[in-house]
Amino acid sequence: MRETVRQAARATAGLVMSAVLAFGTILFITVLLITATLTLAVVGAGLLPETVLLIRRIAGAKRNLVARWTGKVIPEAYQPIEGPLRQRLRTAVRGPGTLGDFRWMVSHYVYGFLGVLAVPLWLLGLPVDGVRQGLLGRSPLVLPLIGRLADLDAAWSTALLKPSPEALLAVRIEELTETRAGAIAAHGAELRRIERDLHDGTQARLVSLSMRIGIAKRAYERDPETALRLLEDAQSQAEEALTELRHVVRGIHPPILTDRGLAGAVRALAASSGLDVTVVVDGLEDGARSGSRAPAAVEAAAYFVVAESLTNAAKHSGSERAEVRLARNRGGLSVRVADEGQGGADQGGGSGLLGMQRRVAALDGTLLMTSPVGGPTVIEVELPCVW
Repeated sequence: MRETVRQAARATAGLVMSAVLAFGTILFITVLLITATLTLAVVGAGLLPETVLLIRRIAGAKRNLVARWTGKVIPEAYQPIEGPLRQRLRTAVRGPGTLGDFRWMVSHYVYGFLGVLAVPLWLLGLPVDGVRQGLLGRSPLVLPLIGRLADLDAAWSTALLKPSPEALLAVRIEELTETRAGAIAAHGAELRRIERDLHDGTQARLVSLSMRIGIAKRAYERDPETALRLLEDAQSQAEEALTELRHVVRGIHPPILTDRGLAGAVRALAASSGLDVTVVVDGLEDGARSGSRAPAAVEAAAYFVVAESLTNAAKHSGSERAEVRLARNRGGLSVRVADEGQGGADQGGGSGLLGMQRRVAALDGTLLMTSPVGGPTVIEVELPCVW
């Protein structure tokens, strides 16, 4: 009986909150009517976007109540109301979520007061279910109906507040627009880095190499020894230029990825890192077997995430150990890099982390970093792909 009463009390609390919210929306209709009147008069057009934002907050409160009762979150799919007044008005009126929220608010005027039915159910259920459970040992009959009322309220709210396909599509387009902009920015930064490396390093060495060869040619007949030394210096500069070119090529797409695959390339990174790195691989193999490999763009993004994470850990974490996990799953590739350092990493504070986010977002992936003060720092990446 105690458990029955507890569940009924929990359901009643949710229904009471729903009734309070419904009563609040009835009061809110006054604000809505005032806004509509002023908007038609053009005088208060600026109130309309704020009113829509307020409706979103009320709908969000209802979503939280439903999630608390059912344990299932109703997603939100709103377009941001921002920019000039005309743009804000257009988004507020034409946004696919506005009509759905308004439809829910009107419907909630009716079913939001289901909690009123809980009063007679309590008055009847306490004696009836007390006798059935306490004396007869049977299952309760009346008090569970309060929970069913709460279930009904949650089901109707879920059906009305669930984003429409149009709203989900609009949000998805917004996300893709942002990730495309990030990918373009990352691509531009990468091109500038390559250009800078070639201009400041390799190109300067090649110019110096050409000059030394020219001087050696002129000095060959009158001073062969000097010409020989110049040619030796030129050979050294040519080797240094080749080394720098290899470094630039590795920055574009590391050859080791092609030769050894992601697992082998990450093991090579771990071996050259200044940390004691443990590499755990699940579902991937070394080498160039295509059946166990992700697409080249996904492998490159995962490789750079691991490389940047290990570099940051070696520089800033103060840790001596780190762990890298690579796992193949049904939807793509999972990467997890953890160190035992001091933590406190700021996800928006460095170009390295921003670069990782852009690389991952460009492939429609997700990056989550947790780094509490005192550690550990954990970076988890999900990269979708087809195997």
